[in-house]
Amino acid sequence: MLGQLPPIMDPNVLVDASNADDAGVYRLNDETAAVLTVDFFTPIVDDPYMFGAIAAANSLSDIYAMGARPVVSLNVAMFPGDPDFFPVLKQIIQGGIDKMAEAGVPIIGGHTIKDKEPKFGYTVMGLIHPDRILDNSKAKVGDAIILTKPIGTGIISTGIKSGRVSEDVASDFTKAMATLNKRASEIMIQAGVSTATDITGFGLLGHLNEVLAASRVKANIHASRVPFFKDAERLVSQNVVPGGTTANLKNYEQYVKWSVNVAGEHKILLNDAQTSGGLLIFVPRDNMEKLVSLLEQDGILAAHIGDLVEGEFTSGGRINVEA
Repeated sequence: MLGQLPPIMDPNVLVDASNADDAGVYRLNDETAAVLTVDFFTPIVDDPYMFGAIAAANSLSDIYAMGARPVVSLNVAMFPGDPDFFPVLKQIIQGGIDKMAEAGVPIIGGHTIKDKEPKFGYTVMGLIHPDRILDNSKAKVGDAIILTKPIGTGIISTGIKSGRVSEDVASDFTKAMATLNKRASEIMIQAGVSTATDITGFGLLGHLNEVLAASRVKANIHASRVPFFKDAERLVSQNVVPGGTTANLKNYEQYVKWSVNVAGEHKILLNDAQTSGGLLIFVPRDNMEKLVSLLEQDGILAAHIGDLVEGEFTSGGRINVEA
């Protein structure tokens, strides 16, 4: 659908949809640009309050991934018109209110429509200096790739629906999705990075591929270094895999070269469709130790999962995955 959009002629549009970036960016003046995004989805957890909190964290994540500061938001809600649902809706909205308050972002309005299936999220506007935008085109050969949250939310969510996940794992999965990427974003700016993206519906390899395509670089990934949620590999071995993950595996296969010793479960997990996932940070080698140290000091996961490498850029084979 985005392919139907007309070419952008306004020189103040600094980032548009052409590189599949996390958000659009519009220059207001020489010192300030507005960063704009929108995201909403169906319930990922049973708890209405946590659903609202996760939706807010997820919507804010695009702003943080661009290196920007979110400043204001608008609510987007779709829900059944049955009054019996309204107490549930109130809990969803409260979860979002509290998470936005944690981020320091006011909600100044929104829009609602009636729908059979609940959907919830936000549009968010952030601010950034035009010269400091961390867009998809700025990754460089030699950058280390750092991941800040475990992978497997799509698998775990599907496992919960079929009653195959322990309460401890469900709790960890919910907490991770509701965790803001705010502090990780602040730290990466402090450490000095090339760029970043967040991992959501297209999975780790899908979002990595977007950066590689825009930056015209290639990557080596080590599957054994990627942190997965507990039980995720077991669930995949039991064929508990959501449709979005299967679609990602098929869609991005053309860009990936798999080592023969990569486990089948890992191939699926690296394509798992995430909700409110972590940041994927591309950092120059000279700054990697500082970034990892600062993240870990703040209790944030900092997994070095791979590196950007030299090599002829082609439409296929952008990602080499080793065990």
